[in-house]
Amino acid sequence: MNTRVLTGITTTGTPHLGNYVGAIRPAIAASREPGVDAFFFMADYHALIKSGDAARIERSRLEIAATWLAAGLDPEKATFYRQSDIPEIPELTWFLTCITSKGMLNRAHAYKAAVDRNAETGEDADAGITAGLYMYPVLMAADILAFDANQVPVGRDQIQHIEMARDIAQRFNHLHGGEFFVLPQVQIDEQVATLPGLDGRKMSKSYDNTIPLFAGGKKALRDTIMRIVTDSRAPGEPKDADGSALFTLFRAFANESETVAYRQALEAGLGWGEAKQVLYERIETDVAPMRERYEALMADPAGIETILLRGAAKARAIATPKLAALREVLGLRSSAASGASSTKKVAGAGKMARFASFRDADGKFRFRLLSADGEQLLLSMAFADPKAAGALQKRIGSLGATGAVLQMKEQGMTLDVDGEAVAETPDYADASARDEALLRLREALGQLATKA
Repeated sequence: MNTRVLTGITTTGTPHLGNYVGAIRPAIAASREPGVDAFFFMADYHALIKSGDAARIERSRLEIAATWLAAGLDPEKATFYRQSDIPEIPELTWFLTCITSKGMLNRAHAYKAAVDRNAETGEDADAGITAGLYMYPVLMAADILAFDANQVPVGRDQIQHIEMARDIAQRFNHLHGGEFFVLPQVQIDEQVATLPGLDGRKMSKSYDNTIPLFAGGKKALRDTIMRIVTDSRAPGEPKDADGSALFTLFRAFANESETVAYRQALEAGLGWGEAKQVLYERIETDVAPMRERYEALMADPAGIETILLRGAAKARAIATPKLAALREVLGLRSSAASGASSTKKVAGAGKMARFASFRDADGKFRFRLLSADGEQLLLSMAFADPKAAGALQKRIGSLGATGAVLQMKEQGMTLDVDGEAVAETPDYADASARDEALLRLREALGQLATKA
């Protein structure tokens, strides 16, 4: 069974070396591990809380998408999308808002910090605090719960938000009597590097001490590295490698033998100017091919748009049926769908959804899920062993209307069990017909669960 890992990327600012080493590189490496179903989204709704500069947000979305793709993110393997392309997220945010306690939001670190700053300056407690900042934890919970993420990699300052997402999910599950949401787990990587900036403090836009990853090209990279603050030890004097920002930066890009050689050179008295040049050359070796890909991507914004829209389609294939099931639980099914369902119940009074097993011409075993009135809703994969087909029938019968994981395709759906597609629907004429069939399929699964 795959583990779904979800990572959000705020779309403000331009990526720097610290972002690459601390977040981008390890996240992309993790997405390539077997058994990982990686979701990466650009959190442009979250960006609106931090910035009102539309041009900056638009530019940052493009730069960040190009950066992740240039760094090696494979959109065919990972699901890469913009938050704002998933309309189910703000809808789910409202559903969750309606069950989230104000007391919990009062305890959110970001909100409390803003209130404390106001108190220090003698301002009203809520001066300058928007509802967006206050509701940030609920939006983040929706980002996670819409896709049933198992793990969410975050820094320690974000642990509280994942705990809140779990609390909100548990409350919804309890109120509505089912396992509607997976409870996400915090993933903390203690090995993730924190790079020093130009002044030795943590590299951060807040400190204005960053080293650009791609912006300004190789000249900007070299010029910035040459401005890193060092001590006054002259060429020929031994340097303290472990206390040097240059050594920390070099080690983040070099292999073990290169790192040993650089340490020895510093301790033997290598001059700071020459040490910076060696550092630049080592970083440029890794960055240059990525920069070339980045520049090609930035020159083709339509290509990036295509990749992001495909990613959004993959993401919505999960979020759309998820939200359809939640609407039904909350009593928000459309009147047309309810009427159609009622008509079918009257016409098929006394009948229930059922499985129909059969044997293919090649001797393998399959089964169909039929609605109460005989419509084929699902066709299973083929099995060599009839017992395996029977076991899957039993498993599907226990899922219920909301426990089933349905992946939306352009004209149909697949049913996933333990991360694998085990059955598929017919192809429908259009998305509207498919969505109507989704309601009938959910109804049938609910009937099976009542019989189980």
